[in-house]
Amino acid sequence: MKVSIITSCYNRVKTIRGAIESVLSQDYKDIEYIIVDAVSEDGTMDIVNEYRNQITRIISEPDRGMYEAINKGIRMAQGDVIGLMHSDDFFYDNHVVSRIVEKMKETGADFLYGNGLFVDSGDTEKVVRNWIGGSYRTWKVRHGWLPLHPTCYIRREVIHKRGLYNETYKIAADSDLLFRYLLGGDITVVYLDEYIVRMRMGGMSTDRARRKHMWNEDVRMYRSHGLNPVITKLEKMAWKVPQFVRARLKMI
Repeated sequence: MKVSIITSCYNRVKTIRGAIESVLSQDYKDIEYIIVDAVSEDGTMDIVNEYRNQITRIISEPDRGMYEAINKGIRMAQGDVIGLMHSDDFFYDNHVVSRIVEKMKETGADFLYGNGLFVDSGDTEKVVRNWIGGSYRTWKVRHGWLPLHPTCYIRREVIHKRGLYNETYKIAADSDLLFRYLLGGDITVVYLDEYIVRMRMGGMSTDRARRKHMWNEDVRMYRSHGLNPVITKLEKMAWKVPQFVRARLKMI
């Protein structure tokens, strides 16, 4: 089973090396790694080019945002399964992809997700939120629950059938894609109760300056799926409370 992993980036000189090395250090070797850069100006591409011989495909050209970049990567991907490694993130350990493949082969899953840790951007050993995915149920999706996006690994044939990211969203395209895939209950979805990724806080969806924009996009997105937008948004926020509690307990 070939796994395609896509990293989109723009001006991530401080974190891109960690993302790249976490992919290249995986003990599962049938990985197609694709990096899509938006013509970074801070030296990001200098670091990427250090690993050029180990990266399957590198593209650096202007784009209109992260989701256009990810869609470019998906269109060129040849793997049986596609996942993302955001430029601020890194795998939990060197065996993650092996465990994902083993579980998908064992279950015949179309869609797999797991757990993740939000960590302090300056101290990645400090856990800020402990995201335990939990079981998948369509009723939970209708009430605002979604798996953590960077833990999701999806068969390429399913992505091309269900559609790529909606680029009219600048922040909520990942939630929109997950709703489109998971609301119907007609694909095989499997929960891997293992940590997959560590995510630095302060990314696009966690930046306080962007939260109003995120609220507006979420409301539009929920409405497009026939859900009560304000209630579903509040339910989504409620699902996050246990994550902060678990993170606090983890620090004690």
